[in-house]
Amino acid sequence: MDLNRAKQILSSSADIPVNYNGVPIWIETVDESTNMATVTGRDTRDEPMPVPIDELVEE
Repeated sequence: MDLNRAKQILSSSADIPVNYNGVPIWIETVDESTNMATVTGRDTRDEPMPVPIDELVEE
């Protein structure tokens, strides 16, 4: 995924499925300076963790 798409998904009111390493996640924040996103698991709501935006996959 690219930075602009991650920002669009974050600001969208629609429920847009996104995965990280095959796990459904929510994008919580996007950091443009590091190209990282903070995500939480959709099903588990684990602790937020930073991941590279380019490793996120939109379904």
